[in-house]
Amino acid sequence: MNRKPLFDTLRRMLGRGFTRAEVEELDRAADYLSQDSVPCVPHYPSPRAVGPDGIALIKRFEGCAKIRADGMVEAYPDPGTGAEPWTIGWGATGPGIARGTVWTREACDARLEADLARYAAEVADELDGAATSQQQFDALVSFHYNTGAIATATLTRLHKAGDHDGAASEFARWCYAGGRKLKGLARRREAEARLYRLGS
Repeated sequence: MNRKPLFDTLRRMLGRGFTRAEVEELDRAADYLSQDSVPCVPHYPSPRAVGPDGIALIKRFEGCAKIRADGMVEAYPDPGTGAEPWTIGWGATGPGIARGTVWTREACDARLEADLARYAAEVADELDGAATSQQQFDALVSFHYNTGAIATATLTRLHKAGDHDGAASEFARWCYAGGRKLKGLARRREAEARLYRLGS
């Protein structure tokens, strides 16, 4: 894989070069890319896309945090652990994102777009054709975007079985981080459950 286009794109988006340690970390991350696109995200074509309600919900709870006076956006630690995983922009985590990572706002927006496609594809794949309204799909994508648990959550199994009331009640179980209940997560789960019920 020719990695020069990827590194050139990243340098242009971030407005700076890389240290040797960053180059090594990017090399490791590039091993997981299926194509050069935006920072650390392969392209995931999806038969279904998250709708405006889902995007608005995700943006409301993720926020584009830690915008500096110069307009650049820097990574911040997980609120539950105070460390890993480091997050940047609209909730982006993963290889290449650590203490000291800085992106432009444009890079954050591009990463959100790619992440939404990725998570929508994973949710659609996991639902395997189960009847799902747009509101339900959007709520499930938001849930998966935040937890990464669409494949293991009981709410997914209940949804696929057609038990939408049971699935909606499961959102509230996912409001813990670092072993403690977080108010922000509880509010997000309430909003997701509300959106899910609108489509039931």
